[in-house]
Amino acid sequence: MTRKDAKEELGKEITRLLYETGLIKTWYRDKPDGWQLVSGLWSPFYIQLRPLPSYPELFRKVGYALGKMVIEECPAVNKVVGVAMTGIPIACAITLQDGIPALWTRKIEVRSLDDFKEHIQGYGEHTLVEGEFETGDRIAIIDDLATKFNSKLVAIEQIRHEANKRGLKVECSDVVVLLDREQGAVEAASRCGIAFHALIPFKSKGIGWLKNSLSDIEYAVISEYLRDESKYQDAEVQKELYELCSSKRL
Repeated sequence: MTRKDAKEELGKEITRLLYETGLIKTWYRDKPDGWQLVSGLWSPFYIQLRPLPSYPELFRKVGYALGKMVIEECPAVNKVVGVAMTGIPIACAITLQDGIPALWTRKIEVRSLDDFKEHIQGYGEHTLVEGEFETGDRIAIIDDLATKFNSKLVAIEQIRHEANKRGLKVECSDVVVLLDREQGAVEAASRCGIAFHALIPFKSKGIGWLKNSLSDIEYAVISEYLRDESKYQDAEVQKELYELCSSKRL
């Protein structure tokens, strides 16, 4: 089996387990009202990976899969940095699996690089990254998922700022995530000269990997939503989906 095939098999298995444990939720199975996302959009599915360490076997598989990606796709990397919050335990899982030293970013309430530049002026002497750097380190950012990539850019800037404060020169040009929503992260990373690595590209592959786990209606609705979410912002369409769940329970 090729490296690419092995990675895809792991991705398929982990995607299925994420659904089975309820970390990937659907309106049909889990919440008839669906979800109002931070972006303001309504969604018939929701991905919540924060409870991942509560499922030890799945968590171990995730640490193994992402560790393999770091070793095989980022061969120059010698340390990983978990992004607060969910990226922190995943980075620790990689450390335990593969012995790659891990650090982690402290959580700061910013959503963009512009916010970071403003926030950092009043941040004082607090540490932005916990753990030990050395000059010459090659670092990979570790996180659970990617949407627009802003949080990853902020994490990279935290690393650069902290290294500069300590008088060190490090390089951070790789981001490794468990799941990519495929909403612009790849393009944003490319524009910034960052290599982006995802185990589960959800729109192009992940939903297909779930086809045998989902009901026909779940698969059809979520697949169409991923192609064009605009139809599903209509209150009447949402009501129809809600009523589908009601009829299921009768």
